[in-house]
Amino acid sequence: MRIGIGYDVHRLVEGRKLVLGGVEIPFSKGLWGHSDADVLIHAICDAILGALGEGDIGKHFPDSLPEYKDISSTVLLQEVIALAHQRHFQVGNLDAVIIAEQPRLADYIEKMREIISHFMQQPISRVNIKAKKGEGLGFVGKEEGIVAQAVVILYPM
Repeated sequence: MRIGIGYDVHRLVEGRKLVLGGVEIPFSKGLWGHSDADVLIHAICDAILGALGEGDIGKHFPDSLPEYKDISSTVLLQEVIALAHQRHFQVGNLDAVIIAEQPRLADYIEKMREIISHFMQQPISRVNIKAKKGEGLGFVGKEEGIVAQAVVILYPM
């Protein structure tokens, strides 16, 4: 068994789609980044890579490479899961939190869980996602960015 933790943060900007957990969420701003900037998927990827002892998402998918420009982060998750399987591990459980002042995410959590459990090839009961607010504090509270954290347990296959 191995445990990994992941963290990601992206700035909110005008003119970009907001994608979290593979779900496009209607909002006046999106997250700035080289890919689709899905902070939740990026945190999950980092947690899995950390549990494998394989560094982080930037090592595997550098923002200096044009093939990752605007790529869906679910593609990156798929590749990270494949790497875990190559190392004879599977994700046994995921617990994650998205910290965003706006938009309200409750209506989108179940769809995020469905998408992520599909890529993990595990039942949805092994995927937990929570949404929290910044309570008006810091860059999250001022609606300047969104943060995600994730913890995973990997089990041998």
